[in-house]
Amino acid sequence: MPELRASALVDAPVAAVAGALLDTSLITGFGVRVPGSLLCLGDALVGPFGVRLTVTRADLSGVSAAGDFLELHTDLVATGAGTMVVDRVSWTSVRGVVGRFADVTVGRGMALRVLEKRSALLARRCEELRAARVVVGAAIVRDGRLLAQQRSYPESHAGQWELPGGRVEPGEKPSDALVRECVEELGVTVVAGEQIGPDVPLKKDLVLRIFAAELADGEPEALEHNAVRWLTAGELAGVDWLPADRVLVPALQDLLN
Repeated sequence: MPELRASALVDAPVAAVAGALLDTSLITGFGVRVPGSLLCLGDALVGPFGVRLTVTRADLSGVSAAGDFLELHTDLVATGAGTMVVDRVSWTSVRGVVGRFADVTVGRGMALRVLEKRSALLARRCEELRAARVVVGAAIVRDGRLLAQQRSYPESHAGQWELPGGRVEPGEKPSDALVRECVEELGVTVVAGEQIGPDVPLKKDLVLRIFAAELADGEPEALEHNAVRWLTAGELAGVDWLPADRVLVPALQDLLN
């Protein structure tokens, strides 16, 4: 199976680059049909000529998609100068002289042009996300279970589940915003920890950033929404999450495991 590799250094932290890779606008310009605005584990992608791929990875380490004849992998490596983005493309070729000729003149050339253009789009999106406003979310864990809340509004998302949190106000630290939002939404005091998973693009200038959190005082109550619920790692995939929170399910499962 022929393979092509390319790499580029992006001046942004891994969480920002991983978040930019989740933005499907980076691939729809190449004729790829996607189910939503964010790449999610298990999504079905349909490319030119009807090529079908399934997303097999979408997390801090990068993204991967695979089909019967084609595999795409983007790996992220943190360095002192930014994030190294390593792309690998492999495909099944037609045997014989004609097949080898097509690999060199068509397959590799097309793949290189796509990767070069995608690399430029990725760098630009990372710049936007680094300057974006932030919505924080709390991954509160107790006794091996994760706390989720069921939204009551807006109508389009009522009944779906999310992690508690909200927007960081101007001049406010993300950790302070996380503590404030948990008091307002749940009536509890939490201690913010490390970031969990990638930044998740919500809009061109808005990202969701999730932090691990521990309960310091109080018992969570649904003060602003319908309900709260403690979830095991095995239950996470079956919950009707908001789209942005669903992207983070693999990272949340790792947190619980």
